[in-house]
Amino acid sequence: MFGTLDQQEIEELLGRQMIGRLGCHADGMTYVVPISYAYTDGYIYCHSMDGLKMAMLRKNGQVCFQVDDTKELSNWRSVICWGDFEELDEEAGRIEALSLLNKRHFPVRTSQKMQINAEWPFVEAETGEVKGIFFRIKVDNKTGRFEHADASGQFAT
Repeated sequence: MFGTLDQQEIEELLGRQMIGRLGCHADGMTYVVPISYAYTDGYIYCHSMDGLKMAMLRKNGQVCFQVDDTKELSNWRSVICWGDFEELDEEAGRIEALSLLNKRHFPVRTSQKMQINAEWPFVEAETGEVKGIFFRIKVDNKTGRFEHADASGQFAT
């Protein structure tokens, strides 16, 4: 059965996942890239090194963000959000982003990419030591869909 997630289910999925796909567009080129994130109160918080993604975000701050929870091909949930990029230059914003990213509940084993750098996790007072850029996306609109099969594995109609 296919269906639409309600707002509570959308918020829960955004808050529980840690990897999403960020879509940005500038100079006639669209770029979609996986990114580690934390979500709270209508904002998606991220950390990145400078590069193509950041250059595009600075040119056009309107973005799309997508996250999935796929248990199997017939049992999944997906959320798509649209919003505006905001680079966090002030120390208070960087501290907030770092704190939220550090508070995520990680699986037992993480990858190097999930860590902000080799000294991760940092304490909030050390944001000046963190290389790279903190930013957030103010979510303006979001929608969610799901599919699931019945207990026998058959699709419900």
